[in-house]
Amino acid sequence: MAPDVEARLLAASSKPATAAAASLPRRNKYPFFCAVLASMTSVLMGYNVAVTSGAQIFMAEDLGVSDAQIEVLSGAINIYSLVGALLAGWTSDRLGRRLTIVLTNGFFLAGPLVMSLAGGYAALMAGRFVAGIGVGYALVIAPVYAAEISPASSRGLLSSLPEIFINGGVMLSYVSNFAFSGLPVHLSWRLMFAAGVVPTVFLAAGVLTMPESPRWLAMKGRRGEARVVLDRTSDTPAEAEQRLQEIEDVVAAAGSVAGNGNGGGGAWKEVATKPGVRRVLAIVLTLQFFQQASGIDSVVLYGPRVLAAAGVASNTLLLGLNVVFGVAKASSILVAMALTDRVGRRPLLLASTGGMTASLLALGSVFAAFGGARDDAAVAAGAAVAVVVAFVCAFSVGIGPLAWVYSSEILPLRLRGQGAGVGTAMNRVVSGVVTMTFISLYGAITMAGAFYLYAAIAAASFVFIYACLPETRGRSLEDMEELFHTK
Repeated sequence: MAPDVEARLLAASSKPATAAAASLPRRNKYPFFCAVLASMTSVLMGYNVAVTSGAQIFMAEDLGVSDAQIEVLSGAINIYSLVGALLAGWTSDRLGRRLTIVLTNGFFLAGPLVMSLAGGYAALMAGRFVAGIGVGYALVIAPVYAAEISPASSRGLLSSLPEIFINGGVMLSYVSNFAFSGLPVHLSWRLMFAAGVVPTVFLAAGVLTMPESPRWLAMKGRRGEARVVLDRTSDTPAEAEQRLQEIEDVVAAAGSVAGNGNGGGGAWKEVATKPGVRRVLAIVLTLQFFQQASGIDSVVLYGPRVLAAAGVASNTLLLGLNVVFGVAKASSILVAMALTDRVGRRPLLLASTGGMTASLLALGSVFAAFGGARDDAAVAAGAAVAVVVAFVCAFSVGIGPLAWVYSSEILPLRLRGQGAGVGTAMNRVVSGVVTMTFISLYGAITMAGAFYLYAAIAAASFVFIYACLPETRGRSLEDMEELFHTK
């Protein structure tokens, strides 16, 4: 329940509560609209990454694609996304956050279209490359825009939206896999990719109705326009004035640093000279590493293979259970959305990584106990489904969305675009390594060994969060510079 609703309920029972409620500013809904529209790009990102989970079954039958090629095709989109991730900071700092989102939608139109028309493996990889650039852009620009448009009272919720929408896109890709699975083989997988093309045009048009980021406008010296946007996206006029002053202070400091160096290069020199900046960058990179190294994309992209190894034999049932995973993952992110501004980032991150560690250990134990025992296939399959659901829920309630929220919050303004790009690059490299090696990994050390390895990494992430991450709930973006000593 939102704080303003709670205040109104309390007001019905006491006069003091009424006075307290009257003093609370009403939350502005306009930033929510803007963040939702920007985050819709993340739906396309999630769809394009995960659609191969089910499509690979039919591509292998239609085009004769091998397991090794499937492994590369599935994971390569994450490596290709490095191009977009590393360009996104530069592009968004020059064209603005809004036009960068429009450009992202262009990549999501072209890539899937090429794949849906592909006649061989080379064309599939070409389309995957174009879509991968879009993935990199989406992962950087959507969280940055959501964080910069949001007032402090709802920044955690709104910064979680890109991850929520990514999960929505993953779920829709699973539904697409299931819905088109009954069509002829040569047509089914093509329609799975083509279904993601149409929304891009309408979304790009919608994005043009959004305001530009006030922080970007201030960075470009467009103070009047920044003030107008802040008036529309703040809870009170006083907050708008405070946010503008904080932004201008940081922009002035960033301009001073750039004046002593060479634009963005001057700011990056701080990594070598300021311990606070090094600490922030190290936290961003390590958090993004752990988010992917614990194996979430092995389940997202290879869920049907995992269940097949546990004893599920029917393709229809495999794809149907994949939809269950998608629903569980997307639903759990709503819990993070509801709690992040009330409970805080740190408790959710600790609960998430602890739950992931336990569920991965349990999944490895299922395969260790039942691997190869066909007479116990039903028991193994049921246990595997339950544990995978627990794993994706634990991931999505914490480190899934909050790795992006936390990273966007703690990066200083003068490094936010480039820093978010580097963090996203780390995320995508690790995801690419995980997804391009999963089939080979379980072939070498068994399915049980693969999930035990992921469990050890998840346990290490719990220790890192406990030891190194302070709470950031309720702080302004500019206040982070005091917390982390990055001024």
